[in-house]
Amino acid sequence: MRNEPIDVKQHILDTGRGIILGRGFSAVGLNEILSTAQVPKGSFYHYFKSKESFGEALVDSYMADYLGQVDNLLQDGSALAAERLLRYWKSWMVAGDDGTAECNCLVVKLSGEVSDMSEAMRAALLRGTDQIIERLGNCIEEGRADGSLAKDIDARHAALTLYALWLGAALLTKVRRERSALDGAMMATFELLKLPRQARA
Repeated sequence: MRNEPIDVKQHILDTGRGIILGRGFSAVGLNEILSTAQVPKGSFYHYFKSKESFGEALVDSYMADYLGQVDNLLQDGSALAAERLLRYWKSWMVAGDDGTAECNCLVVKLSGEVSDMSEAMRAALLRGTDQIIERLGNCIEEGRADGSLAKDIDARHAALTLYALWLGAALLTKVRRERSALDGAMMATFELLKLPRQARA
């Protein structure tokens, strides 16, 4: 049997994640989250001191789930590292109902909004993104070792550059409502990782 208090806390976080992904952090009130989750306000304050502490926990929870997905893509020992990296970047290009790339990334949604508003949430985003970049760097190092990537690539610099590139492309995609920025990011990724054209298929 699962522990009920943990379930309630996670239920609040999962409900809030879905709403905030759609509208942002500032625009969503606690009453809306709690009403949707069908949880009384007293239960919320049992787990979270404030909306800001809820936001920090929300980012940490999202990052834990997302890092699990990243690990599944990047730590598949049956594929060369370059192939694993491309699988990861292709996962950013999932099409929505309108045929454009659909971004359900809480980092993209919240980074610009809350980094100047909440130090706790900014720190949670920093912790999570640092772990993503570290995993990318490790995979690039593996690519240098298994021969699927050039030996002269600076793994740490490339990981940071690529993550920043894709994060920016995802933001532009939200503004443009079409995927050309992500297509450009993919082209730049091939160039930075020095991958041959035939690998783009």
